[in-house]
Amino acid sequence: MHATYQRFFSELFPLMSYCLLMSATPGPNNIMLASSGANFGYRGALPTVIGIQSGVFVQTIITCIGLGSVFNRYPVIQHILQVLGAIYLMYLAWQLSGASIKDKEALQPVSFTQAAIFQALNPKSWVKAITLASVFMPANMSPLSGALYIAVIGTLLGTPCSLIWTFFGVSIRQLLRDPRKQRIFNRIMASSLLILALLFLR
Repeated sequence: MHATYQRFFSELFPLMSYCLLMSATPGPNNIMLASSGANFGYRGALPTVIGIQSGVFVQTIITCIGLGSVFNRYPVIQHILQVLGAIYLMYLAWQLSGASIKDKEALQPVSFTQAAIFQALNPKSWVKAITLASVFMPANMSPLSGALYIAVIGTLLGTPCSLIWTFFGVSIRQLLRDPRKQRIFNRIMASSLLILALLFLR
């Protein structure tokens, strides 16, 4: 029993704390989820939630089994992905900036595929995945087993965080029935995405 507690506090607790911190704090994924929840409701945002978690799951596995070392050897690849991620965030910001609740054609929810693929362009997701691969990989497991172990824990903790941000958006949906308030909210979210995009390009 003592060994179990020791392992929990020395290995599992730090891993869980890091995953929770990275999943719960503001970033491109959570801003997208809050915006989707506010504009399209829970059902409309659900494909985005699932897409994000699926993308992060796959990203974590491939990074833990060796992709992280590729980035360390060829940092220009990661820089190119950062630029592409910034461009995509600017595109989302442009979509949001002029949208209102009556203008559904101008604003569409982020699809499962878009959300999953975006993780390959999201610097915050790469920082998380590379840190997990370099700091938290279990020494007593094979690379694939360790990668699955970390990815499952990350998903179990990340999914509730994604849902919380989505429900935050859903919770203020009633306040945004006025098209003017909807436009203001969308422009605030668009500005947040634009700021993140500029930070990616530093």
